Amino acid sequence: MEPGNRNAVIIRTSVIGILANVFLAGFKAVIGIISGSIAIILDAVNNISDAASSLITIIGTKLAGKEPDREHPFGHGRAEYMSAMIISVLVLYAGFTSLIESVKKILDPETPDYSAVSLVIVAAAVVVKIVLGRYVRGVGEKVNSDSLVNSGKDAVLDSVISASTLVAAVVFLLSGVSVEAYLAAVISVIIIRSGIEMLKETISELLGQRADVEFARAIRSTVASFPDVRGAYDLVLNNYGPDTFNGSIHIEVPDTYSAAELDELIRSITMEVYKKHNVFLTAVGVYSYNTKDDEAARMEKRIREVVLAHEHVLQMHGFYVNEKKKTIRFDLLISFDAKDRKAVYSEVTGEVKAMYPDYEMQVALDTDFSES
Repeated sequence: MEPGNRNAVIIRTSVIGILANVFLAGFKAVIGIISGSIAIILDAVNNISDAASSLITIIGTKLAGKEPDREHPFGHGRAEYMSAMIISVLVLYAGFTSLIESVKKILDPETPDYSAVSLVIVAAAVVVKIVLGRYVRGVGEKVNSDSLVNSGKDAVLDSVISASTLVAAVVFLLSGVSVEAYLAAVISVIIIRSGIEMLKETISELLGQRADVEFARAIRSTVASFPDVRGAYDLVLNNYGPDTFNGSIHIEVPDTYSAAELDELIRSITMEVYKKHNVFLTAVGVYSYNTKDDEAARMEKRIREVVLAHEHVLQMHGFYVNEKKKTIRFDLLISFDAKDRKAVYSEVTGEVKAMYPDYEMQVALDTDFSES
């Protein structure tokens, strides 16, 4: 989806959310005040917070859509993560506020006065919030908007709150026992937990989490599909907002390639990756592999068997033997699961050095950014 169309969808969905929540908040506030129900009043407050969340989503989307400038050459896409984080904080605030008010009502209870009309309206609100929540979350997942996804989750939680007020009303009408303050307290804890989960996910995005494995695999597959590219490795993806990536990658090509041939190949790879995956490769590094020395191929096979026999070695690539300089070079990709990655590196390189003592080892320790 084009960025302009995506932003329009997010803003339209957020406007629908604002209108629906303001409408519901007004009705619930009136019902809550008339019936003396703290749960319904808190429910109305939650609707106002939902409307505020939708407004924040619109502001975040507008900011994220700004063109790159001198201070922000990679664009403003991460503003969406900031808006998602603010929404998470609002959810947390609503949860803690509800919990405090619920505890107050548990300690100093009031007898509610429900009417049939109020219960019908609350029941209708439950249906509206469920539909709205599923719609907003669905659109958010479709356009990859954390703000909309969080707003949708919050709306579904609000429908649970509204449903709990109905349960409390039925219990009160049948038994004369008011349990709404206790139900409100339980729901408040659920809201707090949801807010914490939303906040953790958004902070993870801002910190720079690992790219989706399937997405990374698809990019490497595209790069490796070019003639003479034996492998694509060390893919690094930098996220500057939803669906906004740039990155770098290494390719293995024959040691017979000229500078002109490499230039043409790298340009073709860059254009194809951008076209298929909307990722701009700012750098394409080059490994050469031996094509003129059969002994080098046999050496690679023997070394590869020894290296990959180690539990935490995920990959060996960039292998090249220079007979004139008596050097062997390759990269080791060692898992984060290893207790001591440097110790594994030292052990592996020591074993290879023992196999070929006359050669200088040039072994790089790679980081697993997106390989697994």
